[in-house]
Amino acid sequence: MWFIFAFLSAIFAALTSILAKIGIEGINSNLATAIRTAVVLVMAWLMVFITGVQSQITEISKKSWIFLILSGIATGLSWLCYYKALQIGEASKVVPVDKFSVVITMILAFIVLRETPNVKTILGGVFITIGTLIMVLK
Repeated sequence: MWFIFAFLSAIFAALTSILAKIGIEGINSNLATAIRTAVVLVMAWLMVFITGVQSQITEISKKSWIFLILSGIATGLSWLCYYKALQIGEASKVVPVDKFSVVITMILAFIVLRETPNVKTILGGVFITIGTLIMVLK
């Protein structure tokens, strides 16, 4: 089941890039990010209320609050940078560099989360790196 959700995430992320590139034309990238964020905020809270989990907010630990807030800050900074890059660059080049976050995430997962790397993971990371470089180099 996780694969289905991950694949759907990839499809929606691809749509996000194309729709954003079209929608950002002629407006400030920070304003575009704020509009996108407001829509995401409304959608996320709608899902919380639709699924009836709003009462769980009082059960969230201090540690979870801290890391969720830090994750939100990282997401905001990522989106601000992404929209600026998308505004001034070609989507076909910006997106592969943005998706290089996969390799950075893998490295951080090995270091911070102490996940065990294996040959497939390392080779996949190497191929993603090579593919990214091929796509963005002139």
